[in-house]
Amino acid sequence: MKKLALLLLAGVSIATANAQVQFGVKAGGNFATQTGSDAGDSKTLFGFNAGAFLRLPVQRGLSVQPELVYSGQGARYDVGGTTTSYHANYLNIPILLKFSHRAGPYFETGPQFGFIMNASIKAGGNSVDDKASYKSSDFSWVFGVGYKIPQSPLGIDFRYNVGLSNIEDRDVTNLNGSIRNDVLQLGLTYVLFSSRK
Repeated sequence: MKKLALLLLAGVSIATANAQVQFGVKAGGNFATQTGSDAGDSKTLFGFNAGAFLRLPVQRGLSVQPELVYSGQGARYDVGGTTTSYHANYLNIPILLKFSHRAGPYFETGPQFGFIMNASIKAGGNSVDDKASYKSSDFSWVFGVGYKIPQSPLGIDFRYNVGLSNIEDRDVTNLNGSIRNDVLQLGLTYVLFSSRK
């Protein structure tokens, strides 16, 4: 077993030694909604995201990309003619498998773990802290496509984060259903550092 682990480690080391490890930053806009039996008729809430990524090559055209991303999420609801906005800010950690073509296009997918930072309800010019209504963590699955401009550090990234876990704390809300985060993200990526062969 120990020999097999050493062999696998050596294989990954050789693969990464012959390819570029990249570190970069990213930022963009969020189009967030909430789904689930307790979400009602939710409408899109605009927010933003910003963070950093590390691209670790496995073999040609295939890499693993862990990230650390701030993400403004939530939803809007029309209640009795008044628009109520639910804002929830997360620190998300996606771990993505990335399939890239040398011409620039790529596809990425993988799990995302989120940790709530703060939350609030805004209605009629008033804002109330609402973090207690949310669970401390969130789990979603990421599907993304993008284009890395050849011979350039710049790229365009489009993602859909599908919420898989219930984010509401039923002990606080006294509800029996569920609410999940769903977020469309559009943004830019910029590679700050690339290792050389």
